[in-house]
Amino acid sequence: MPASDQSLIERARSGDQAAFQALIGPLIHPGYQLAFAMLRQREAAEDAVQEAAIRAWRKLGQVRDGTTSLRPWFLTVVANECRAVRRGRWWAVIRVADVVPSAAVWPEDRSACTDLRRSVERLSHRDRLLLHLHYWLDLPLEEVALVLGTTPGAAKSRRHRLLRRLRLDLDSQEVS
Repeated sequence: MPASDQSLIERARSGDQAAFQALIGPLIHPGYQLAFAMLRQREAAEDAVQEAAIRAWRKLGQVRDGTTSLRPWFLTVVANECRAVRRGRWWAVIRVADVVPSAAVWPEDRSACTDLRRSVERLSHRDRLLLHLHYWLDLPLEEVALVLGTTPGAAKSRRHRLLRRLRLDLDSQEVS
């Protein structure tokens, strides 16, 4: 982390809101992308990122000295907020149907997309988080490992097992 970022963290820890905004501003969009991938609703994703930003402000003192990037830390806060939203009692209430994208956006074989989406939804939160971080946000496995609190090698192995399981699941659905 450049010295200027390090000084921003120190200023933010001492209560400087402008320094915090300078640190967190570039992370809002990736945070929103992650929240949208996990919650699949624009409004819920926006709310989750806003709550995550508030939590990040309150917990900035928990950032370890020598941290090279706030992105994994903030994305962890966003992921935890999304998990809390999905656990909430109102999440299970029947929601108004989502708007269906135009035909130009959908591939010809919609069943393949639906099958993949169902397979991914059946994964555990931690497994879905790994896939969203690596494939949706295009984070390197080193950063994914930081968010998951594991080693890069473990994240790579988990990704390999997940992809194999998804392939087997999709193959078995195709045969059925």
